[in-house]
Parts: sequence; C-alpha cells; structure tokens
Amino acid sequence: MAKKVEIKLNSAGIQELLKSAEIANACMQAARSVQAKAGDGYEVQSRTYPERTGAAVIAVSKEAIKENLEDNTLLKALS
Repeated sequence: MAKKVEIKLNSAGIQELLKSAEIANACMQAARSVQAKAGDGYEVQSRTYPERTGAAVIAVSKEAIKENLEDNTLLKALS
C-alpha cells in the first residue's frame, strides 16, 4: 500500500511567484495569442493586482464589441 503524501505550500513563495516577471510574461504571451486569433479590434492590457499579475484581451472597436457580444469571440479564441 502506498504511503500518504502530505504537501505543505509555502504561501509567501506562491505569492512571490504569482507576482514574478516570468508569470507576467507568460500571461502576456497567452493574451497575445488570444488577440491574434480574435482578429482586429481587440487589444492586450497588462494587469497588476495586489496579489498577482496578469493580462487581459478586450474588445476596443465598436465592431469587435458587437462581434464578441454576439459570437463570444474571445471565449472561442481561448481554444
């Protein structure tokens, strides 16, 4: 029978990782990929929160906003 494994997370280490440049770069790369799939009218924004860093893709043109509302363009671009 296998032994029970116990994992104890280092909270400070995880918080540091979530705020790191490596995570920020990975988020921006993923957001740029979604933006490229979504097409014109979408832009990438860097996001910084107290507990983590990230990126967002938003519809900025009227056409892109309408397209995203009707077709879930950004959601589809994730796959």
